[in-house]
This record gives sequence, structure tokens and C-alpha cells, in this order.
Amino acid sequence: MFWSFLRKRAKLSISLDNVQAVFFDLDGTLIDVDMHRFVPVYLNRLTEKMKALVEPARATRAMHHAVAAMFANPDAGKTLETVLFEVLSDELAISPEEYRECLEQFMRDDLEELRPMVAGHALSSRLIGAARARGWQVVLATNPIFPRAVVDARIRWGELDGDMFHHVTAYETEHFCKPNPDFFRENLALLQVEAEHCLMVGNDTLHDLSAGQVGMQTCLLTPWCIKRPGEGFRPDWQGRHEELLALIEA
Repeated sequence: MFWSFLRKRAKLSISLDNVQAVFFDLDGTLIDVDMHRFVPVYLNRLTEKMKALVEPARATRAMHHAVAAMFANPDAGKTLETVLFEVLSDELAISPEEYRECLEQFMRDDLEELRPMVAGHALSSRLIGAARARGWQVVLATNPIFPRAVVDARIRWGELDGDMFHHVTAYETEHFCKPNPDFFRENLALLQVEAEHCLMVGNDTLHDLSAGQVGMQTCLLTPWCIKRPGEGFRPDWQGRHEELLALIEA
């Protein structure tokens, strides 16, 4: 009853009149993927490619430490890829060149085997197209803990056209992770758009809805919603893909 009340109330507070850009989360928003399944398989396959350099279980622990360091990174002078390299160097004595070679082997030999864990949503392409039809810039604002090639693969598996995005976040180019407000500030500066003219669409009440801290309007898509009691933020609007599409197309 309480959530129903909040949902009805939230839908009244969104305004699209002055929107110039929209940030879409990827996993659980535009595509259906359980990252609690995806990430362990990804790491298992990737660290197997590193076994000539280090024992895979040890490499997996280091990768987890690297992701934690990415989430915690406060340094605008370090890309998240650089943070990853520093952890791998400190904990495993693996150089960036060695890691990139292992990653390339994984992408060549193993990446496509992760495809069955990803499914698209019938309305995701229409949502992106409707946003572009309104003249909005469209950012794929996934949490940048993966390399661009792995992000592009999930886009493709979700039957989306990567060329429809004006910018795609990945660890090679980003310096912060959601829910750090600097993640949003950095990408707003890239687009040269003020926060009040931007919409964040996601499924995670903490990571995605934290965009509200910098003044962006927020939309929570509910089919694959991740609610974080005690940590999350309240959306300006919440509902299903078809409901948001109707608002954008109106």
C-alpha cells in the first residue's frame, strides 16, 4: 500500500519540457541480466586466461579488490582502468600489457559464451529512439567497471544499436562509479548540459537514483528493480518501460 502510494505520487512530479539529455543505465534497465551470475562467470573465464601468470583464485581475489578500488576512487586524474592496473600490479605483479593480452584472449575465445545470460527488452530500442526524436543526447550510463568491449557486447546481445548513444561509459574513459555524484558531474560536463536539464533512467535505487544528488530528475524502471532499503533514494517517477515510453513520446 505504501509503495503504491509513493508510485502514484512520484509519477506526478516529473517534467520533460526542458530535458536536453537522458542517461540510461544498462543492466536491469535496457537489458535483462543477473550480474550476480554474470560477474562470477566473467571473472572465472578471464582469470583462466591469466593462469600462466598467477593462480586463478588469487587473480579473482585481486579483481574483486580492484572493483572495490574503482568504486572508491576519488581521483579525477585516474581512469578506472588505471585503478585496476595499480591493484593488479601491487597484488599480482602483472603489468598493464600482460593484463590486456589476457583480456584480448578472453574476448576472442570466451566472451560470446556469456551471451545466454543476457536478454533484451522489447521496448528498449523504442525508448532510446523516442529520446533521440525529442532531440535529447543519450548516454549509456552503465557503472564503468568493465572494458568498453564487454559493454559493447552486452549492448549487442540486448539487440540494441550502440551507434544510438552519444556516449558510453566504460573503465577506459571514466574516473568514478555510481553512486558517486562525480560520476554524473563528469558526464554532464562532457555533454555540456546542466543537471536540471538531464534525466537519469535506471533500476537501482542507490546507484542510479543517486543522480538526484546533483539535481538530475530520476526515473526508476520497476521490472528488474533493485531496492536498497536504508541506502537508496526516492525517484521522481517510477513505472514500467511502456509507461515511460508513453511519457517521452507524448
